[in-house]
Amino acid sequence: MPAAVANASNAAERTRSAPAAHPQHARSTRAADGALNVSAEPNADLSAFTRVLAVDFGERRIGLAVSDPSATIASPAGFILRRRAKRPPIAEIIRRALQLEAGSFVLGLPLDGEGDETDRSREVRVIAAEIGRRTGRAVHLVDERFTTAAALRAVKAMGGSTRGRKGDVDALAATVLLQHALNVIK
Repeated sequence: MPAAVANASNAAERTRSAPAAHPQHARSTRAADGALNVSAEPNADLSAFTRVLAVDFGERRIGLAVSDPSATIASPAGFILRRRAKRPPIAEIIRRALQLEAGSFVLGLPLDGEGDETDRSREVRVIAAEIGRRTGRAVHLVDERFTTAAALRAVKAMGGSTRGRKGDVDALAATVLLQHALNVIK
């Protein structure tokens, strides 16, 4: 498994663990590569909700994608508008996850071109920890470099236009991110 994906089944690779203040005692752990994984238990049974929600954070919009119940195929699930200088819409992300019956999360980790941390990647790590704390569900961080570029290429390859459809592109970028994560995790 590439280092870009932190998987709950790889608990042995964790280098740090700290319980969070949550009724289900959510745990926040770091993989050897620094990616954060948050779950209720190392091998939490999420069979009631088998879908995975992907979240692709942008400056203005947050793209969403959801897997099918077998966690094999990713599909766009819309986007959330971000308000400038406001807190990230964590409650809305959680609401959408519940609405879509998602049992775990994949958040895109926006590293720079060399794979180093950025201000936004640090923000996403904090958001991932908070989503895990609030839900007690697994949160996986996946390197999202080039997902938007891949989404733009896909739209252009199909002869489409992105004009006035930036939210759709963000949702498609989340779909690219999720499909990659599903392929790697399986």
